Amino acid sequence: MTQLMLKYFRDQQKKLEAENTYDTQCPFCSMQCKMQLIEQKGVGRNTYKAVGKDNPTSQGRLCVKGMNAHQHVLHRERIKQPLLKENGKFKPVTWTEALNCIRSKFNEIQGTDGLDAVSVYGSASLTNEDAYLLGKFARVALRTKHIDYNGRLCMASAATAANQAFGMDRGFANSLQEIPHTRCIILAGTNIAECQPTITPYFEKAKENGAYIIAIDPRETATTKIADLHLKNRPGSDAALANGLLKIIIDNHLIDREFIRQRVSGFDDVAHHLSAIRLEDVTEHTGISREDLYQAASTFGQEDSGMIFTARGIEQQTDGTAAVRGFLNILLATGKIGKPYSGYGAVTGQGNGQGAREHGQKCDQLPGYRSIENNEDRQYVSEVWGIKENDLPGKGVSAYEMFEKMDEGMITAMFLMCSNPVASNPNANFVKRAIKKLKFFVAVDLFISESAELADLILPASSYLEDEGTMTNIEGRVTLREASRSVPGEGKHDWQIICDIAEALGKGEYFSFTNAEGIFNELRLASKGGIADYYGITYEKLRNQNGVLWPCPDQEHKGTERLFQHSFAHEDGKAKMAIISNRAQVYKDEVSDDYPLTLTTGRVMSHYLTGEQTRRSSSLAAREIESCMEIHPTTGKKYGVKDKTLVKIESEQGQIVVRSKWSNKVSKGVVFVPFHWGGKQNVNRLISDKLDPDCRMPGFKVVAVKVSPYL
Repeated sequence: MTQLMLKYFRDQQKKLEAENTYDTQCPFCSMQCKMQLIEQKGVGRNTYKAVGKDNPTSQGRLCVKGMNAHQHVLHRERIKQPLLKENGKFKPVTWTEALNCIRSKFNEIQGTDGLDAVSVYGSASLTNEDAYLLGKFARVALRTKHIDYNGRLCMASAATAANQAFGMDRGFANSLQEIPHTRCIILAGTNIAECQPTITPYFEKAKENGAYIIAIDPRETATTKIADLHLKNRPGSDAALANGLLKIIIDNHLIDREFIRQRVSGFDDVAHHLSAIRLEDVTEHTGISREDLYQAASTFGQEDSGMIFTARGIEQQTDGTAAVRGFLNILLATGKIGKPYSGYGAVTGQGNGQGAREHGQKCDQLPGYRSIENNEDRQYVSEVWGIKENDLPGKGVSAYEMFEKMDEGMITAMFLMCSNPVASNPNANFVKRAIKKLKFFVAVDLFISESAELADLILPASSYLEDEGTMTNIEGRVTLREASRSVPGEGKHDWQIICDIAEALGKGEYFSFTNAEGIFNELRLASKGGIADYYGITYEKLRNQNGVLWPCPDQEHKGTERLFQHSFAHEDGKAKMAIISNRAQVYKDEVSDDYPLTLTTGRVMSHYLTGEQTRRSSSLAAREIESCMEIHPTTGKKYGVKDKTLVKIESEQGQIVVRSKWSNKVSKGVVFVPFHWGGKQNVNRLISDKLDPDCRMPGFKVVAVKVSPYL
């Protein structure tokens, strides 16, 4: 008996000692932190630990989301086989049945309603390979012009502004390593300390080195606490604020005249426009004192180097493009770009928010940041794909506008990949109604999300631990996300699902890939010579260099650390300044007697996007179990809203119910609600359908609302 017991305990100990190690990257924000997940085998239950790996971007750091990301991958609600809806309920089916259903339905719909009746909705969480393949799938396998992606709701303003000003859009014009050495930093509408915690040490080091940090945000946040000056402006006043700062810089002769003469066009027109603006109007519109405006403008103008970083706070507005252009005007007038320790950074939100907007998921775009409306670009990509140029569809419409076409009956089917538009789009009640009008709806996801619940067919996707591929991080650094864990059940890699459907539709010859690296090699060729040129990047190079900053035009090239050192990407080599209006009232929600408060939205540290993944992590969900509305105590008392009670928030679009949270962090007359919850807590039910005229960005950050106790 003793020998048997000893043997039993030894066997159990061996099981405990067995472990698997998975190299990967965090699936959440744009930092794309390198990490390892260590799986320790146990008796009846395994344990998991995530540890950071050294890399040029996050330098081995992880935040609380990365440490617990594996919990959603292992969640019991994960989809592990195709699910077909019959009589309102999902039932498991085989892949053969699922693919036959897709072929039959798509062929029938396109035969009766036209090729463009089928739409494709993508995601900025996909790898570059999956995003590239999805764009090719829409245009080659389906031959539809209707494709767009959820990144439209995230990065469209910054991307459009950068393209207009510089001629190209890469998240950061410099590498992160330059931040600690700059002398002045403007953080415009970005809460990096909570949204990208692992980037924060770069800014803390800059401050230690003597940099002056200016934070622009209507709320007090963990980021504004590290700033030397917090400009707590009114929501929606960012364009006016940028104009006011630049006016002071020009009036006090803090511009770089030689830089402007050699490398900038449009300065004189902008200066003339600003000469007619009164600072009194700027202070009234923004709520920022004249003294603080002068402090910010003079400090940034006088320092030898400076950087400006923008994020969703100023971008997710119906004049978001104009607001970003306003801050880029400041950079160009002071000559603080294309030089050491000076430049611009758009703090990308989603994991592959940069790469996903470069290779064909946008309605107007082809791989390499090429334009679908440019004849040379169309011809080149058609040759790479082996199709005739006149078979390549034209430009479609933006993400939200696709739902408008569903409502109108112009789009009658949708292929949705790894996104949750019912929760993430503005006017969410309308989006849900529009989707319900579809004749056929296929969703690819890890879980039955609020959107997937409406689908006729759900296909099981792969997670970050299972799906190998490249991601382009916040800097524009292409990284290789290793993934070796097996896909559970009958799930498949995202690229395999696309290839299988293309085969079912009779287009398999264009999608005969056997691994992610093969797709990347075709992406490299398709991007060659484009703005986002990946041709010189290979998997081997990514492993050897631990990432490569694009553009990288050939295999001898090591990547581009700093953009615009010699010229900008416009044909004349110059950057373009633009006249920016202080107000874009025609596009914005305005407070009124009926809706007297301004709602603004954002993130909390423990959750990500619509929360479908983070709310399935027990460790993350426990930190924030429900949504809330931050409201100033004075405002709360005025409208009868007590602290920690249920409150109804209403706009012209709809209403939600959340719990109140009195806070001095928000200004009087302003309320803040995070966007990580669905159902009755989905704040996007309140957002207007008004869109930025330049980039079609909705106005998530400025909404007129009223509040009342929920009785």
